Amino acid sequence: MDSCRGARTAVIVGAGVAGLTAATALARGGWRVEIAEVGPPEAPSGWGLCLTGPSLRALDELGLADACLAEGYGMSTITHVDVNGEPADEVRLPRLMGARRPAMVGIARPVLHRILYAEAEKCGAVIRHGVTVAAVDQDRELVRVRLSDGTVRQVALLVGADGIRSSTRGLLGLEASLDFHGQMVWRALVPRPLWATGIHQFAGKTDTAGLVPLSDSQAYVFLTENGVEQSVLPDAELAPRLRQLLEAFPGRVQEMRSLISVSESVVRRPVLTGLLEGTWSRGNSVVIGDAAHAPAPQMASGAALAIEDGLVLAREIRRHESVGAGLQAFVGRRSQRCRTLVETSVAIAALEQAQRHHEAYPLADSCHRLMAEPA
Repeated sequence: MDSCRGARTAVIVGAGVAGLTAATALARGGWRVEIAEVGPPEAPSGWGLCLTGPSLRALDELGLADACLAEGYGMSTITHVDVNGEPADEVRLPRLMGARRPAMVGIARPVLHRILYAEAEKCGAVIRHGVTVAAVDQDRELVRVRLSDGTVRQVALLVGADGIRSSTRGLLGLEASLDFHGQMVWRALVPRPLWATGIHQFAGKTDTAGLVPLSDSQAYVFLTENGVEQSVLPDAELAPRLRQLLEAFPGRVQEMRSLISVSESVVRRPVLTGLLEGTWSRGNSVVIGDAAHAPAPQMASGAALAIEDGLVLAREIRRHESVGAGLQAFVGRRSQRCRTLVETSVAIAALEQAQRHHEAYPLADSCHRLMAEPA
């Protein structure tokens, strides 16, 4: 992928949600795109995620929303249940793709990865595994990128989409602190109970639990463990410990708890957030997705921001005469929206730990409606 001056070539670091979406959007605009992904070709394992209305709206523009709806589980409500097991609140999310389509979809991570990966390759993106970025130098209108295998690219655009611990961000001299919020989040894949036709969230006396459908047959249980330090548990202890934590919840959570025994995938991760202060770009290089703005999971909107980033990035570069001007316009359009989402997710995490769930519900509702505005 050596290029001459002015050629529309790009290197994207990271083949996650943000990187694959950006690759597809850029390639459709005539760019030659190469993705450097440090991980293996296999689809990522794990639980699942929510594609909220903004995610589906952006995916629909790429022609991918229906594929996600077909392989995921369409939903339109979030039901909040109090500490006594009684319904406390129901949020009906905006249907951004019309009344005949759901407001959001739960989908398994490997399924979403497969859909995005296949589309990026179909559009001509070259995806290389086992490599990442090692050095970056801006040379007038080109970016000189040295990859970890020693090869060098001279391209018109470098996109760092390599997650919350982005190495690209550091190479560009962009600093973002990662903040831990005293919570560890658990997730486990389970069979979907018949009553689970939307997201259910259960307030506990200490922790918060919930269930998200991913397909007709599958869902994931989540539990947010409050007031804990970051730590790592042996894999053999994960399922028993999660079942123990769920003992404190009444009602339907006990049915969810019983399903953990057949789960083959239980994970436990710290709740971390990150937000770049100031610009996200240097010259013809930019970071997007979690590398620029990583929210807590409480708003279920990290994927929405990442997908929107990829689409808006390609759109703004297309609208401007130079890549640098396009990047500045992109950051100008995205920074406040992403900041609001991250800060709201942090506020909800704090309210959960203070057991002030009645304040968290309307805050989440208002943020979802704000996110429904055009990106």
